[in-house]
Amino acid sequence: MNKRSKNQKRKKSNTIMKRMQSKLFLVFILLCILFVVLIGRLMYIEYTSGAKYEKIVLSQQQYDSKTIPYQRGNIYDSRGTVLATCIDVYNIILDCKVLNAQEDKKDSTISYLCQCFPELNQDEIEDALENDPASQYKVLAKGVSYDEMNSFKAIMENEDTADEVAGVWFEKEYERKYPYGNFASQLIGFSSASSGVIGIETQYDDVLSGTNGRSYGYYNSDKDVEQKLVEPVNGNNVVTTIDANIQSIVEEAVLNANNEMLAEATTLEKYQEFGVTTGSDNTSVIVMNPNNGEILAMATYPGFDLNNPKDLSLLYTPEQLEKMSDEEEMNALNNLWQNYATSKTFEPGSTFKPFTVAMGLDTGKLNGDETYVCDGSEVVSGHEIHCVNTSGHGTETIEKALMDSCNDALMQMSYAIGGDTFAEYQSIFGFGQKTGIDLPGEASTATLIYDKDQLNKTASNLATNSFGQGFNVTMIQLASSFCSLVNGGDLYQPHVLKQITDDSGNVVKTIEPVVLKETISQKTSDILRGYLKSVVDAGTGKKASVEGYSIGGKTGTAEKLPRGSGEYVVSIITFAPVEDPQVVVFVAIDNPHVEDQSHCSQASYITKNIMSQLLPYLGIEQTNFIEEGNAEYPEEAGLVQQETPAAEDTNVPADT
Repeated sequence: MNKRSKNQKRKKSNTIMKRMQSKLFLVFILLCILFVVLIGRLMYIEYTSGAKYEKIVLSQQQYDSKTIPYQRGNIYDSRGTVLATCIDVYNIILDCKVLNAQEDKKDSTISYLCQCFPELNQDEIEDALENDPASQYKVLAKGVSYDEMNSFKAIMENEDTADEVAGVWFEKEYERKYPYGNFASQLIGFSSASSGVIGIETQYDDVLSGTNGRSYGYYNSDKDVEQKLVEPVNGNNVVTTIDANIQSIVEEAVLNANNEMLAEATTLEKYQEFGVTTGSDNTSVIVMNPNNGEILAMATYPGFDLNNPKDLSLLYTPEQLEKMSDEEEMNALNNLWQNYATSKTFEPGSTFKPFTVAMGLDTGKLNGDETYVCDGSEVVSGHEIHCVNTSGHGTETIEKALMDSCNDALMQMSYAIGGDTFAEYQSIFGFGQKTGIDLPGEASTATLIYDKDQLNKTASNLATNSFGQGFNVTMIQLASSFCSLVNGGDLYQPHVLKQITDDSGNVVKTIEPVVLKETISQKTSDILRGYLKSVVDAGTGKKASVEGYSIGGKTGTAEKLPRGSGEYVVSIITFAPVEDPQVVVFVAIDNPHVEDQSHCSQASYITKNIMSQLLPYLGIEQTNFIEEGNAEYPEEAGLVQQETPAAEDTNVPADT
């Protein structure tokens, strides 16, 4: 090859090389530009949407999250006795993935589990490991006790056995417990899944409830756990006005009386036919402080075990339970759970007579020295309305009319009082209105009383209303209003809450008494207390008297609808001491299971039983007389004790 050809070839090769270098440089520049653009784009995305994409990435990570339950607040009586609390319980959690990965520990782990927790089944554990091998959260059992849990933890921590166990851990929870079982069951109520169902548990659910905490995080690429903890906020505690000692006295007296009535019922054919298991349909008692509206005790019979509220075995035979439909069982439970003192209405009967007398005295329609002739009945609007004593009581004063529970005399008083005044004072006393007690399910009686037009239009309505028939009340209505009759006229709002405290015991809120209105004057109250003392000293309430103590009150017997059924609500409301009332006790028995309900004295016996223990407990001194009484109206105040034979208190309904 000549020299020229070689030079040309060399030049051509150099040209190609330069072109390639230019292209490579261009590619390099383009790549650099793209790289810069990419970095810029990434910076832009990070700046504008970084949080969004971070969440997307984190959502694709494996999270470890756990709820930390709060502890529901306690319920205390007024002296600090725990009525409802929470105890630590544990769920047994099996990590199937971990245990399956350690085959050599599988048999020993299952063996120890079954040994410590008899409720566990080996086959079920093995099935869980086989059917869901990747699960890291398999609940084997719920609500095991601390002692049971600790027995297994001891195996896990023992150096000789620790290597034989894997894949088991415990999740802490709280379980609601009621230390005294059926104690004040309808009043306290119970909770389900950390939510109140009835009673105080429902009324103050928002106070007792707290907020769950949470432990959560995720595993990063290095398997390091990024974790955050939000502590739970425990619920506050409720301190009630209930005195557990007084509640115990009341419940024991109620149970004893119902056992006696049940014993009688078992001998009577009309009750044997239905296989009766209780002494009455319901027996309820309210104990109140008349000077501030505090409920010291509230009992309803029959009760139920708060730790097992759906157990009906004490009220029904196995055969009866077997035949019950789901709806019938639920109705039976709802009836059992109802608080009779607040949720049931009934005609008050003669316990209303002091209110009729108070209306007359407070308005001046009665002056206290009236006399009436009871001949056994009154003819009103063409209807003959009988007195308890169909032969007549003869001449009655206002005081003696209350002592004898004379319907005839009360009807004659109503003529002087009139329908307008009667309706006005019913409203003043709170009848037909809710009391506003801080308990759920208070019944409304707004449509269960007569208005003034109805009382004025039909004289028989006013006549029967005067002795407590023809309209309905609740126990809490009558008890609260009665307190105003004997405390000088102050109508307090009844309440069961005394204080709210936090989980450290610090007082968050204190409940002060609320006076809703003034019902009667102090003078009228003084006169009534004297009259009502005579009722217990020598009248229809004599069976409730307690030797050495000054007690006043009024009995009541009201026939239930339909008339002529032979079923009654028998009741008595009392207070002590007469000179300075410190406590009011109201007892009502709905359909006592005895031969003659209209003459059942069990309400008075319950009251006597309660008062004989309650008054010494409250430190009330014994006295047989009102020391000063009402200086202006000594006779009206009942200072002169009359030797009048007791009369049975049976209100015969209007003959319509």
